[in-house]
This record gives sequence, structure tokens and C-alpha cells, in this order.
Amino acid sequence: MFDIGWDEMALIAVVSLIVIGPKDLPVVLRQIGRWTRKAREMAADFQHGMDEMVRDSELDDIKKQVAKVAEPNLLRQEIDKALDPTGEMAKAMEMPALDLNGAAEEKAAPPEAIAVDTPPPRPPEP
Repeated sequence: MFDIGWDEMALIAVVSLIVIGPKDLPVVLRQIGRWTRKAREMAADFQHGMDEMVRDSELDDIKKQVAKVAEPNLLRQEIDKALDPTGEMAKAMEMPALDLNGAAEEKAAPPEAIAVDTPPPRPPEP
């Protein structure tokens, strides 16, 4: 951890025994143990929080991808791009509307506006 060998640990123990004294040494060691435990708990909480943020971030990305794929207009656009990339077929399928002068307009007329001349039905023959 700190790359402290046995000889360094023995030196620290002897110095702390002399400086602190044998009477207060157990209290100081308990306090050091508590600080160490708090530091480890804080590190574990921090790590847990970071892991949770990563999971939430990944879930948000997955939710966005699913929403993007599930959008019906996107699927329709992809099909249209695959079948008619230039849009020529869609333009050819539009019906031009006629104005009063007989010239074709740019917009397609609704199906109700186009009059179709049909002959009247024949009566049944006896």
C-alpha cells in the first residue's frame, strides 16, 4: 500500500510508544482505526455513486436508441430512401390538378376534386 516494510513499522511503533506513551497508545490506535474506516466507507460510497452514474448514463443512451428505432416516421423514411432515393417515383405518382384554364398546377389535387366521367349503368336485358 504505502510500501512500508517491517523495519519501518517497528520504528514507527517505537517512536509512537515513546511520544504518545503506553497509557494513551490504545486510544490513539482506536481513533486511527475509526478514521481509516471512515475513509474506506467514503471511498466505497464514492465508488458506488460513480457506478450508479455510469449505469444511469448507459440506460439513458439505451433509452434514446430504443426511442429512435421505435419511431414510425424514421422507419418510413428509411424505407422510402431504400426504394426511391431520388424521389422520382413519388413525383410520378402525384396527380396534377387542373385549374380553370386547363393548365396543370404544381400541387396534387385531392381525389374528391378530380371528376371522372363514367357512363350511366345499362338496364338489364330481358
